[in-house]
Amino acid sequence: MNSTMSPNVDGVGAPGRRTVYSMCSMCSVRCPIEVTVEDGRAVWLQGNPHDKAIGASLCAKGAAGLALEYGDDQRPQTPLIRTGPRGGGQWRRASWDEALDYIADKLRETIEAFGPQGIMLSDRSGPFTDLTRTFVKALGSPNYITHDACCTANAHNASLSLFGFSHEGLIPDLGRVKHLVLYGRNVIECLAVKEAKAFMAALANGMRVTYIDPRATFTACKATRYWQVRPNSDYALNLAIIHQLLRQEAYDKDFVARYVSGMDYLWEAVKDTTPEWQEPHTGVPAEQLRAFVREIALDAPQVIFNPGWGTARHKQSFHVSRTALILNVLMGNIEIPGGNILAKPPEFYGRKGLNHLIDRVPKVEVPRVDGAGTTRSQWDPAIGMLHQAFAAMETGQPYGIGAYFAYRHDPITGLPDTEAVKSALDKLKLFVSIDVRYSEAGWFADVILPEATYLERANILCQMGGPVPVDPSRHSSLRDPVPDFSMRDQAIAPRFDSRPAWWIFREILRRMDIKEVLDFETIEELWNYQLDGTGVTIAEMREKGFVRLANAPRLIPREELKFPTPSGKIEIESAVLKLAGLPSLPPYEAKAAPVDDRFRLLIGRTATLTHGMSLNNPILNEIAPEQVLWIHPDRARPLGIGDGDTVEIRGGGSYVGRIKARVTSWIHPDAVFMLHGYGATVPLATRALGRGVADQRLQDGKLYDFDPAGGGCALTEAIVQIKPAFEEGGNP
Repeated sequence: MNSTMSPNVDGVGAPGRRTVYSMCSMCSVRCPIEVTVEDGRAVWLQGNPHDKAIGASLCAKGAAGLALEYGDDQRPQTPLIRTGPRGGGQWRRASWDEALDYIADKLRETIEAFGPQGIMLSDRSGPFTDLTRTFVKALGSPNYITHDACCTANAHNASLSLFGFSHEGLIPDLGRVKHLVLYGRNVIECLAVKEAKAFMAALANGMRVTYIDPRATFTACKATRYWQVRPNSDYALNLAIIHQLLRQEAYDKDFVARYVSGMDYLWEAVKDTTPEWQEPHTGVPAEQLRAFVREIALDAPQVIFNPGWGTARHKQSFHVSRTALILNVLMGNIEIPGGNILAKPPEFYGRKGLNHLIDRVPKVEVPRVDGAGTTRSQWDPAIGMLHQAFAAMETGQPYGIGAYFAYRHDPITGLPDTEAVKSALDKLKLFVSIDVRYSEAGWFADVILPEATYLERANILCQMGGPVPVDPSRHSSLRDPVPDFSMRDQAIAPRFDSRPAWWIFREILRRMDIKEVLDFETIEELWNYQLDGTGVTIAEMREKGFVRLANAPRLIPREELKFPTPSGKIEIESAVLKLAGLPSLPPYEAKAAPVDDRFRLLIGRTATLTHGMSLNNPILNEIAPEQVLWIHPDRARPLGIGDGDTVEIRGGGSYVGRIKARVTSWIHPDAVFMLHGYGATVPLATRALGRGVADQRLQDGKLYDFDPAGGGCALTEAIVQIKPAFEEGGNP
């Protein structure tokens, strides 16, 4: 089969100067960008000025896109097939035909051994998953899974249990909010440029911020109140806040009476969770909590509790997110200016949405391997649960997984307990990494397929549902004020023998005799399919990089609000959780504080790096902060550890890291903290190689340790041992 025809967009590489509107891919936020191209070479990147919420702004990662393109040749440049043991670094170059034929042969072996359901794919989720979901479903498997087990799964599933839709359906109107409560949501360093700009503008406008985190981040430095809570105690804090709100009758009684069920259940759950009760659990003085409740009662309903990303880390973090969402309900802040605005589909404005590729594929009847939506009925099958798929690789239950595609996703870096992850992966017949870089997972794969960089490729079009603040001139939220169609357009030709994802998946399906699903010769043909009947053309999309689907945003009248739950109301006592045999508001489970040389391990990120993705970038590597271990002076002193000393850190296994200590009171005494994304082992990624400590290798036993309600990995329940490092010979 000849697959050498270039899938490039027409006009790429033409001489002269031109402007291309596209979408960044230096992190998962995917900011809109403007690319200046001269004689086929990208020479300048900035934010898309047509989008007023971002303007010309880019973060450091986005600005390093040209360094990825032209300064970093340490990336896969042609398909590679493994020739030695997994992870051994023995590869041979292959043509696309050879690599794709090899994959197709292994897929047929997998189907013969396990059935088509023995194939799975994971990615970072986001706006382009119609393609990856379609690919997996076309092969006859239900097993598309996101990375969210280590990200937003708990918040996502918590929102579904309460509202019937994801937490992403609630968009904070930061331009009008009076008080924002954040649980480890480090807005300043995440870094979503639109959100960070809106956050800073709101602060300048007088917004109060209460920031809750065992570690003081840059966002904590901007807050008007910072509570350094004990690790994993935030659920106790929320129960006490709800108790006090109910006791003071400082909630929106009219909203609750009309739209909420289960208030008796809520009263019963929090009857004893007083401010005094929570104080020994969280460390927050009871009187400070009372003062906080009095404050938000005055600011209501323009008070928003963000359900967070950083909360998705321990075995009750589902209920942290769920009680944060309940607090929003008690504030009555749903679908009002300064509150949480409901995302709207195009149909709300009388417009047709994009046509979906997945609608071209017959329904797959086989149950999912991770139990999402079946044996774990409270987990959303739309995102799945990755650790349970790895459990199936190990055990063959409920059935075996033989082939796995990791698309722009590195499970060896992203999931806890590296050795457990590798043990599961080693059971596969086929492991394929599709990526623009040499990842840890890619180095362990059987085949590496080099995807073209985001400047070199076009993606399928994506559809975003936007919030609808009353004043359309104020772009205060992370998303646009009305729903839109957005595009990533190809700006330049690939520098190496790499291809876009839509082409890669099409060619694999063709080799499996599944030709009709992605039967498009060019991306423009695919775009025309997506746009058919919408009234929007490719030319209109390219004019600004997006097309807004309404001229003026509007709110849903309060009397017309409906919620897609079994009862049609916001469910404090959830029918979904009841069906799964789980309590909607269980008692808080206190954990004993670690003592002596043992600590809870906390991880986080910096604004200049994207988890483990970008430390090898020439510019980002140069400006990357040194990875240090935050430790409280009261705990460091008895161990003989001073600021700047090198220490050893050990989890429950054989891996031992060496890292400098940062002795600071801005970390809770029960915990230590380090940046995630360091400790790379891939020899070809020479800038990142060996730099720092891989936190995931310290999280022994945590791959299958998760929140039972939300499914998220219990990362912050990992305990590590810290001691001063000694040189050979026993000298400190």
